[in-house]
Amino acid sequence: MKNSNKISGLLLLIMVVACVKNTEFNQLKTVCNSELKANINFSELEGLLGDGAVQIQEDLVLEGYVISSDKSGNFFGVLRIQDAPVNPVHGLVIEMDFRESHLFFHKGTKVMVKLKGLYLGKSGETLKLGGTFTSFGNVSVGRLPGLKVMEHVFLSCDGLTEIQPTKIIISEIENATVNTLVQLEEVEFLEEELGQSFALPEEETIRTLKDCAENELTLLNSGYADFQAEILPEGKGSITGILVKDGKQLQLVIRDLEDINFTQERCPEIITEFTSTQIFISELADPDNNAGARFVELYNSASEPLDLNLWTLRRYTNDNTEVSSTIDLSGLVIGAGGTLVISPNAAEFELVYVFTPDLGVSTNSPADSNGDDNLELVDPFGTVIDVFGVIGEDGSGTNHEFEDGRALRNLDILEGNPSYTFGEWTIFNDTGNSGTTDLPQNAPEDFTPGTRD
Repeated sequence: MKNSNKISGLLLLIMVVACVKNTEFNQLKTVCNSELKANINFSELEGLLGDGAVQIQEDLVLEGYVISSDKSGNFFGVLRIQDAPVNPVHGLVIEMDFRESHLFFHKGTKVMVKLKGLYLGKSGETLKLGGTFTSFGNVSVGRLPGLKVMEHVFLSCDGLTEIQPTKIIISEIENATVNTLVQLEEVEFLEEELGQSFALPEEETIRTLKDCAENELTLLNSGYADFQAEILPEGKGSITGILVKDGKQLQLVIRDLEDINFTQERCPEIITEFTSTQIFISELADPDNNAGARFVELYNSASEPLDLNLWTLRRYTNDNTEVSSTIDLSGLVIGAGGTLVISPNAAEFELVYVFTPDLGVSTNSPADSNGDDNLELVDPFGTVIDVFGVIGEDGSGTNHEFEDGRALRNLDILEGNPSYTFGEWTIFNDTGNSGTTDLPQNAPEDFTPGTRD
């Protein structure tokens, strides 16, 4: 008779929920359970795992706090709980076929989970509880039937608890615990995504958050959420959500739009492309005894490091007027008063000069000149900042020939020059023509890569 009354009561409860047309209805109350006491924690629960899904046979009770909500439709068929309202170290997912679960399990509700009969499994880093399904003979955790949910998940009589999200920054997001509530500050949506909706209709959609240092994190939105068609906010601010992991990718999932508070002005634009005349060519090398020890050295005379994003070094072979080869200097930084050494044969360079060049490139590149070629240093905007040689003139026999020798920028030169000026250089070669010095140079003793002298 007792079982009959229990089933009848449960059916009545489900019928009541089914008849509620307004999902804002939150007055429906369920009876809390003050008798259940937790006798296992999240870490101990995980210790019960085997190679696959296992069914729990013992009378175990787990205590947790609800952090998800299906009220806005961004979560479906899951209840996410974590082990503590503040500074959680574990979180898990209860898979269930139970709609409008927010009417029973509000955000911040403390729940007691009777584990006996439930299946336990793990997908990646996500611990799961639920029913079971079998695919090709493999047992996995599936959704717990709706009629079974109230037999396993009970409300504590402690009432609602304020869940304090763990504050984290994107650059340290790998240190956060998945399936727990987190909060990011000073973030915004990518500029190229502004004007778009949170999600495409009926499609799971990824949008991208970034901080002012350009670190990024994806936001996962359901195409069935009631805010699907809302336009992404343009400002910057805080966002709260549950950190989940899809394979190796961390993602954030919000419960509703109240989790977003973007009321500040957007991050200032980071401009990494710049121009400066204080970066220039300081040494060119074509050793008489070893062509593999050739190099180009750049120098920064500024008092701060300079980023070479989108800068290029171009070579014009012999008397060519079209670029023969180019080196992209993006990703490199020259320290204040420092040098950048580029080698076309990094292994040979290290053997000869006993240190590793800053950049190793290929043969026939601008760093591999045989002494009669011309070079240009070009900024991100296409402006020639510095030149060695005369474009269109073969260097042989001229005042810009350094064959079997060395071209060294004089120490009093502190800026680049887009017009080749012989007086800025001391040039050694095997001819001594046009005011140059007839004195072939040998590596390593006649060269000083990495040191301006």
